[in-house]
Amino acid sequence: MALVSTAWHVISALLVFLAGALLITWAGRHFGTGSRRSLALYAWHTLFCLVYCWYVLKYGGDAIGYYRTARGGTRYFHVGTYGVVYLTRLLIEGLGVSLLGAFLVYNLFGSLGLLAFDASLRVVTRDKSRTLRRLATLIVFLPSVSFWSAGIGKDALSFLATGLALWAALDLQRRIPLIAIAIAIMLLVRPHMAGMLIMGVSLALLLHPGTSLARRVLLGSVALAVAAALVPFGLEYAGVSSPDTEALMSYVEGRQGQNMQGGGAVDISSMSLPMQLFTYLFRPLPFEANSIFALAAAVDNMILLYLFVMGGRAMLRHPGRRYQENRLFLWSYALIAWLMLGMTTANLGIALRQKWMFTPMLILLLLSALGTVRQQVRPTSPPLTPVMQIYQRYGIRPGQQRREP
Repeated sequence: MALVSTAWHVISALLVFLAGALLITWAGRHFGTGSRRSLALYAWHTLFCLVYCWYVLKYGGDAIGYYRTARGGTRYFHVGTYGVVYLTRLLIEGLGVSLLGAFLVYNLFGSLGLLAFDASLRVVTRDKSRTLRRLATLIVFLPSVSFWSAGIGKDALSFLATGLALWAALDLQRRIPLIAIAIAIMLLVRPHMAGMLIMGVSLALLLHPGTSLARRVLLGSVALAVAAALVPFGLEYAGVSSPDTEALMSYVEGRQGQNMQGGGAVDISSMSLPMQLFTYLFRPLPFEANSIFALAAAVDNMILLYLFVMGGRAMLRHPGRRYQENRLFLWSYALIAWLMLGMTTANLGIALRQKWMFTPMLILLLLSALGTVRQQVRPTSPPLTPVMQIYQRYGIRPGQQRREP
């Protein structure tokens, strides 16, 4: 399959890229990010878009399948895979884009998510040391953050939803519309993750101490009503027949035996729960890497592991020093997602892609616990000379002569 085959394909791809640069600059202003940093993030993410496009053309991948199915004429709409296919078909029919043009559109989705992720980390490290601010920047520029969200597929949209939800969580009371948009985007591609987002928002609104009783009842009722409607739908989409304990355990056991083909397969059925969680988030380790891509992922995992060790240590030593605004939403969503995905994902390749649906929340919480807030040091006045002490004693300003009585 060719990236482009007509002159319009080239022109449309260029227009998509330029329109994306304008949109990224506009969004950067709303996130409090300068134009140069916003465009740098966009250029970095676009680089991985081109690498990803080359990768799927050479080795194959879901992105090619999405594009071929969309170009084949299907008009069936549903969430999940068919949601991506339907959106891709709209791009093909409405804009006449080629494979490269479609990649660049999804790259824009992922770039917006990366911009929101970066802006959120800059907020919580704004008053921290330069080392922590550089660590936050390093995490944003990790290859594993940008690679999977740069191409056609669910990951670009789910990462966008995660970035918007993270930004909204910094001021959840005022950014309810933004969290609603994030849930809608997540619902399009991964309904079960949208259900987890709703559960987290419901807990945060009900238990947030700064919310008035009337507002808590109103917002909590709306959130619970939406959760009651969407959580069962998400469970059904994931393959859970009923929300009882037996059905959930049967689902978990079935998922542990799936996706066992390929070099990234691991047998998690015999692992303890802590080991399953560790495997999902931090493997492959460097000694397990069997390719250049696996080695790059392993280096990223080591940086994340360092952050988790140091951040966890800081939380244990100073339990009161945590990010205070709406951390209940961040913790509840991240831990629920980590638990469910860690128990049911038996392929490290899938884990590398899907963990960025909740890892940004954990990273923000851990970074907020590290370091100390920089204190603004006021300049001290120099000591008074003997002459100035005499002036001060008799109330005389410099240059003013004291009148005799």
